Amino acid sequence: MLRLYTAQAKGECNTSNAVSTTPYTLHPTPYTLHPTPYTLHPTPYTLHPTPSSTLKSLVTPSAPPIPLNGKLEIMQVQNFLTRYRQGDRDFAQVDLSGVNLKGADLRTINLSGANLTNTNLSWASLDYANLSGACLHQADLHNAILKHSNLNQAILTRVNLSKVDGQSASLCQANLSWVEAPYCNLSGANLQAAQLNHSNLTGATLDKTQLISTQLMAANLCHASLIAANLTTANLREVLLEKANLRDAILVGATLTEANLRQACLRRANLTQAELYRAILTDADLSEVTGDRVNLSRANLMGAYLLRASLVNANLRRTVLQNVYCLQTNLTAANLQGADLRQADLSGAYLNETILTEANLTDAYLIGSYLIRPKLEQAQLTGCCIHNWHLEEVDLTNVNCRYLFTQFNWETKTPNKRYPPTGDLMPGQLSQEKTTDLLLIEVPFSEMPNREVLLFTLAQVEQEYPDLKLSLKALSKQFDHYILYLSTKPGVNSQAVNQRILQLYPQMYQRFAHHRRTIWQLLEIDKSGDSQVNSSLNSATSPNPTQVLANNRRRIYKEVIHQIQQIILFQPPDKCAEGIQRLLDFLRQQNIPTQDIVQKIIRKAMLRRAKRDPLFQAQLLAWEKTADQSARLSLTGQAMHSAIALILSQVQPP
Repeated sequence: MLRLYTAQAKGECNTSNAVSTTPYTLHPTPYTLHPTPYTLHPTPYTLHPTPSSTLKSLVTPSAPPIPLNGKLEIMQVQNFLTRYRQGDRDFAQVDLSGVNLKGADLRTINLSGANLTNTNLSWASLDYANLSGACLHQADLHNAILKHSNLNQAILTRVNLSKVDGQSASLCQANLSWVEAPYCNLSGANLQAAQLNHSNLTGATLDKTQLISTQLMAANLCHASLIAANLTTANLREVLLEKANLRDAILVGATLTEANLRQACLRRANLTQAELYRAILTDADLSEVTGDRVNLSRANLMGAYLLRASLVNANLRRTVLQNVYCLQTNLTAANLQGADLRQADLSGAYLNETILTEANLTDAYLIGSYLIRPKLEQAQLTGCCIHNWHLEEVDLTNVNCRYLFTQFNWETKTPNKRYPPTGDLMPGQLSQEKTTDLLLIEVPFSEMPNREVLLFTLAQVEQEYPDLKLSLKALSKQFDHYILYLSTKPGVNSQAVNQRILQLYPQMYQRFAHHRRTIWQLLEIDKSGDSQVNSSLNSATSPNPTQVLANNRRRIYKEVIHQIQQIILFQPPDKCAEGIQRLLDFLRQQNIPTQDIVQKIIRKAMLRRAKRDPLFQAQLLAWEKTADQSARLSLTGQAMHSAIALILSQVQPP
């Protein structure tokens, strides 16, 4: 008796040395071909399978069977398609390796366990098909439709899945290593525990896809969309996610060691306990990220956005955070030992028991930040802007600091008021300074204020707020106005104090002018100086309440413009529309015109960000399609619509 085996999946099929998993008995008779079960009678032998075998091709990933060729292959395809058109859907364990099924309609078919090695299924319709356990090694499925299909435990190594529509498909534990799937759509699909190592998913859509415990090592996901995808405990080591969109994604416990996420969007993503050691996140958007206990040690986040992010107990040792935007970021108990924070913006950041030992904060912004029992040994603070910072149990004895800036100019967006004004601080001198007194309130006056009236105004404010403890620091003449500098204790609402002083000053001026003689008599001031004082007071121009109101409106106008620019710089279009509209409504309540803001500020700022941020541009275009009518018809909506029109005119061919 002879044994005949099917050939290995290498080279041409050798009939004299074919490999099979079941023995066959060789008998001399003529052969015929039957659809199923396939009984093959070669001449001059008859080939019968053993009883334990059904007529099928058994496939393994390492040795997929050789496709049949010549006239026999054509017959197989014709018989297969004929049976499908006649209503047969059960083709489990069938061998269709190497055949051409391009554009075939195979919806709801059962090809579980089938051998589809090297099969051409491009443009085929396989909706709701059952391909579980099937072998599709090196098959071509580009532009195929696999919606709701079952590919659990299927072998798809080196398959061409480019532009495949696999929405809501199930690929649990499937092997897709080295797959070519650029611009495929697998949104809503389930790839839990699947193998996607070294796969090419450039520009793929994986929104709301289940990728729990999925292996994606060294995969290419550049420009891919993974909005709200679940990547819990997934392995993304050395993955390429450059300019990918991972907004609202779940990456709890995921491994992204040495991953490249340059300019990626991770807004509101959950990175709790994720591993991002030595990851590249330059210019990435991590705003509102939840990153408690995340490991970002030695990662590169230069220029990244971390607005309102939560990084409690995060590991940021030796991390590059140069020029990052950490506005209102929660860094409680985070470890930033030796971190590079040069020119980082930590305005409003919460640094409670944060480790900043040996950290480099040269020229960093600590405007309104909260430092509560931080560890600052050997930290570099030279050139920091500490305007309105809040200190609690802070030891500045061993910090390295030659000078600080105590104020910030919002118009020029630069720190000012160097401290000390000249020279450098001596080692340890900063700890001896009463740094809380460096918190200053700026009160603008269009003209030189009357000093007596000013003192009575400040006295009135302190009567209203006994714990305020105002101290007059300086009165400085600027280009076209005067600035009064007042120090107060930390935590005071400087804007509210500013507004109250400007409100009281005109009233106090009138009251003082009316009662000045009585005041002088009570103070026993020499009457010989009466005429001189009268002349001085009368020669001083009485502040015009209308002018004061105009100055207040001008200041409010500038502050609102600054807030609008910040919103456009950091927020997505839907948040921009909502936040900006509230500010415009506020201006209208103050009887301040808004037309110039709509035409000049909002539109220009939108265009600037859209030019440098392709993701924002795409979000802006999507907002135009999805925003409700009230949002589009609002003043902000009109400005955004105008900006979108200009963007489209620039990207469309002439």
